[in-house]
Amino acid sequence: MIAAVRGDVIGKGDDYLVIETGGIGFKVFTTHDLVLRTVIGDPVLVFTHMVVREDALTLFGFETEELRDLFNLLIGVTGVGPRTALAILSSMSPDAIRRSVASEQADLFTRVPGVGKKTAQQIVIHLQGKLKSADIISGEPGTIEIDAQVLDALTGLGYSIVEAQAAIQSIPRGSASDVESRLRQALQYFSN
Repeated sequence: MIAAVRGDVIGKGDDYLVIETGGIGFKVFTTHDLVLRTVIGDPVLVFTHMVVREDALTLFGFETEELRDLFNLLIGVTGVGPRTALAILSSMSPDAIRRSVASEQADLFTRVPGVGKKTAQQIVIHLQGKLKSADIISGEPGTIEIDAQVLDALTGLGYSIVEAQAAIQSIPRGSASDVESRLRQALQYFSN
């Protein structure tokens, strides 16, 4: 198995990078965020997972081992293939995934293209048994519910899930705990 690839980016597409190392160019499917931030010619290190099928060997790469491990957990869920797992990681941060699982909010996963209600529920059930309790972000149950409403409001305004989650994560801990105040603080993230 190929556990990691280090090299220079020599090409990229919407959902992959071509990483040249040792004279070989590896096509590595990765998160949308990493593709956007990477420039051709940049050196990069990705932690990989190889999917072996009858007709193809496919590499999926991630910036951190944590993301790769989450990917491995996600592809273990019935109905979630590598492409769907990659779409989840492109749309949701690891913290958002942990919060969704801890608060049993399967509906947050349904916002990811290709994830239906039944699959979202299976993801939550599967990950609850797999994530260590220390890995799950502690937060007041009320704050988790309020942040879900703020996320709904931001995506309703046209922001992507990733942008909305980044704005919510920028809100300082211990700040206001009502929806309106947290939404106002999240919107300030976009004005900076």
